[in-house]
Amino acid sequence: MDFTLTGEQRALVHAIERLCEDFPIEYWREQDEKAVFPHAFHQAVAASGFLGIAMPEAQGGAGLGITEAALMMRTISASGAGMTGASAIHMNIFGLNPVVVFGSPAQKARFLPPLIEGTEKACFAVTEPDAGLDTARLKTQALRQPDGNYLLHGRKIWISTAQVADRMLILTRTTPLEDVAKPTQGLTLFYTALDRSRVEVREIHKLGRAAVDSNMLFIDGLAVPHDDRIGEEGRGFEYILHGMNPERILIAAEAVGLGRAALRIAAQYASERVVFGRPIGQNQGVSHPLARAWMNLEAADLMVMKAAALYDAGEPCGAEANTAKYLAAEAAHDACQNAILTLGGMGYAKEYHVERLLRESYIPRIAPVSPQMIMNFIAERVLGLPKSY
Repeated sequence: MDFTLTGEQRALVHAIERLCEDFPIEYWREQDEKAVFPHAFHQAVAASGFLGIAMPEAQGGAGLGITEAALMMRTISASGAGMTGASAIHMNIFGLNPVVVFGSPAQKARFLPPLIEGTEKACFAVTEPDAGLDTARLKTQALRQPDGNYLLHGRKIWISTAQVADRMLILTRTTPLEDVAKPTQGLTLFYTALDRSRVEVREIHKLGRAAVDSNMLFIDGLAVPHDDRIGEEGRGFEYILHGMNPERILIAAEAVGLGRAALRIAAQYASERVVFGRPIGQNQGVSHPLARAWMNLEAADLMVMKAAALYDAGEPCGAEANTAKYLAAEAAHDACQNAILTLGGMGYAKEYHVERLLRESYIPRIAPVSPQMIMNFIAERVLGLPKSY
């Protein structure tokens, strides 16, 4: 029993564990092999009411915090669903944070219930091919028309779930870069329908998480109503920032769960596999790396919970959220790698699942921000060292 959790939080974890029992680890291997979105899982989470875990009660959500959302995502990932299961609902949990915080009452009433009920899916369209992490220099344009509506042109990349999404939260430039005092100015945020007659969605085939698509978007004259603009024109970058710390916290929680799933498989195998008349887990060369992996995952989890608690308390948490993401991603990758080495040749076989978990462990290491940029952030913002870029 985790005595750091309240009774309500433990009950939440148990409820999610029961839900995940209907989607065993073999289900996730099958979804990965077929590269098919886990619609049944998404609908089960929606039916249970958990898609709205961090959404306002007024719109049908549970009104809970990022702490509870992190516990849910960690539990889903740890069940064997890994990043595939987490990514299938990830956008619902954090992505619409700017709408929750900055959307009008009418927008929240229009946009949030369909997400919570599972009748709509959303994608998060920020990253661009030429800008990468330099978000302020993105080039997708939203041109305001005489009637007050907008026309969008541009490209986006690594947009998850765009193959199945009904709407997208998209960051655009409404004022040219040369006409603003700072690059972060002149950016505008919209939550609008993904009109496939004006948006080509081209899938990127990738190393892991095949069941949850990643895509290039080619936007050519997408008409967006004025009513789909979130907040004020030109303040989109400011709004997006409100979703960055929750995203890092949730990704970190998912990574911890992923590592725990791999470690569970490895420990069981090491207990049962007998070579030279003894279980291989009796050998310290096998047991010590797994013990270290457990310790690293638990330490990372504590930072995840600290960052989530700070966020829910309305306290600054940038350093903690970034640190949680870094530590959890590294710990998860190490756990998955050691799981494969523990299983030896069978670790390379799909039958034992750890090869899929290892492939997925690269996701939290890379996204949504690189480990190098996190270390830059800590060096500059925490230690006060000169900016390096």
